[in-house]
Amino acid sequence: MSPAGTVEFESVPQNVFTILGHHVDMLVALGRGDAINAMHAPGYHQSLYQKFLHRLDGVSIDWEDLYSSWPPSKEELYELDSDVHIADPAKVATAEGWDNSSLREIGSNVGPWFGNTLSGTHQDPPSGWSDTYEYYTLWEIFGKLAEVFREGERYGAFSSVRDSMMETIAAGLPPEGDRPSAALVLFSTSGEDVWGYKMNHPGYYAAHTRPLGATDALADAVGDGYGDDGRNITLDSELLLEADPDVLLVLGPMAGSHNLDEIRSQLENDEVTRKLTAVKQGRIFAQGARRQGPILNLFQTEMTAKQLYPDEFGEWPGYVDGGPYPEIPAEEQLFDRQRVADIITGEKQ
Repeated sequence: MSPAGTVEFESVPQNVFTILGHHVDMLVALGRGDAINAMHAPGYHQSLYQKFLHRLDGVSIDWEDLYSSWPPSKEELYELDSDVHIADPAKVATAEGWDNSSLREIGSNVGPWFGNTLSGTHQDPPSGWSDTYEYYTLWEIFGKLAEVFREGERYGAFSSVRDSMMETIAAGLPPEGDRPSAALVLFSTSGEDVWGYKMNHPGYYAAHTRPLGATDALADAVGDGYGDDGRNITLDSELLLEADPDVLLVLGPMAGSHNLDEIRSQLENDEVTRKLTAVKQGRIFAQGARRQGPILNLFQTEMTAKQLYPDEFGEWPGYVDGGPYPEIPAEEQLFDRQRVADIITGEKQ
């Protein structure tokens, strides 16, 4: 897998270093969550993932005491003595104190690098990596990690669940002219700044919004060049009103970093944003995270489908701040929770 190239293992890795959430998610999906010895912001990921895993019987996590691995410390990597570093070496090369020599040292003396991060938004690789860098879909990266852990059967089972859901969604989408406009945004912790993100951009950051085909309201207002290379755009109230999305998708509440009720109140009480169609129609919804692996992708695709197209895929019951992913009647679920739980725990493949 680019950019690490070909990596060979004499046996399945048992002690696994990670940094970013999409790789962590993939390891949990492959039944290897207990092998993880490090990740970036473990408390954040613990809070976020518990909301979703609550709906998967028998699947649990305990990450709070793990080493927070961004930026990574070379000394800590020696101490962890990992069998593999599931992290993108091109991304690690951008951290202070790291260069190609340091990457080779850890790869030779501790364990190889094997990960891909810049596919999230098709971000330009750093200097020296452009000629060999390739971009993959979320599910392509997942498949390559499955090879490392010899979990092809689990990967195939997960892919089957996802393919079935996507067939249902593709069959149920209304014509393009009948689809709502939407904006994906993140509020600063102070609430003073708002950032907007592309919903239909290539890469796994948009793996749960792009297939749903809604009109990106920000692209219409700001122009298609906004957010190129995955960067956000800072929005003021007037620009948000110019975009005027039918649906506002808000990142942060499910990770515990924002309160959706407070955001709704803020928008309703502002003399400009109270005019937003999404505000007037009460279509302001919580989102999880853009950096996602297969587990979050299943839940977030279902969630966003219901938020955008309630008539086609059933009403979104709403998210209660601090609570888990809401309970949805079995007949209205877009994928089988028990099937996914069984794949992860190894009960059934």
